Amino acid sequence: MESPVLRIENLSAYYGERVVLKDINLSVPKNKVTAIMGPSGCGKTTLIRCINRMHELLPDAKAEGKIYLDNEDIFTLNPIIVRRRIGMVFQRPNPFPTMSIYDNVIAGYKLNGIRLNRTKMDRIVEDSLKKASLWNEVKDSLYKRGTFLSGGQQQRLCIARALAMKPEILLLDEPTSALDPKATSRIEELIVELKKAVTIVLVTHNIAQASRVSDYTAFLYLGELIEFGDTGTVSYTHLTLPTN
Repeated sequence: MESPVLRIENLSAYYGERVVLKDINLSVPKNKVTAIMGPSGCGKTTLIRCINRMHELLPDAKAEGKIYLDNEDIFTLNPIIVRRRIGMVFQRPNPFPTMSIYDNVIAGYKLNGIRLNRTKMDRIVEDSLKKASLWNEVKDSLYKRGTFLSGGQQQRLCIARALAMKPEILLLDEPTSALDPKATSRIEELIVELKKAVTIVLVTHNIAQASRVSDYTAFLYLGELIEFGDTGTVSYTHLTLPTN
């Protein structure tokens, strides 16, 4: 395997006394797509929420173990810095409803109190929308609300918003589950293109999607990592288990 940008060592996660992840060990290679698969409730989303330290925001939630980003233990870093370096896109498109397309893309800077001049903001917005394969569709409508876009366009806007902060890793939590087949295809094409610039961890319950876009696949079951390896060689016998 290529050198990992992210190493997870002996990670366990809890909600109160309930164990959700048990002793996970996983290395995520740089500039590749790693799919996280498994039945509903097996801990997929919890795993990626631990990776960018969102898990601990929930009441009674805690995590134990180590997660290294470029050999730095993320649990010793400021969580805000971690979330800048590890972006996340959620299952349902969630552009900020009162903001324009332009302001949605640049929102991370404003929310973090990072002041930029207009020229730099314009450059970041255009670059991020181009990376998200959305620029040509919205360049004449930048000051319209993002909620006026179609579902697929909204999801690409959310990807652009995450990319604007120039993360090292992009976490995608079932990003196409709420989209139609055409929009899903656009997002999948985008994922394959984006890995040239950013490492991607993709939660999906779709076997075909994992086989189309991922380089590596991890399979979770009842909070445990059952198998991890090259997508082309991972055994899919586990996937006869009920999935969501």
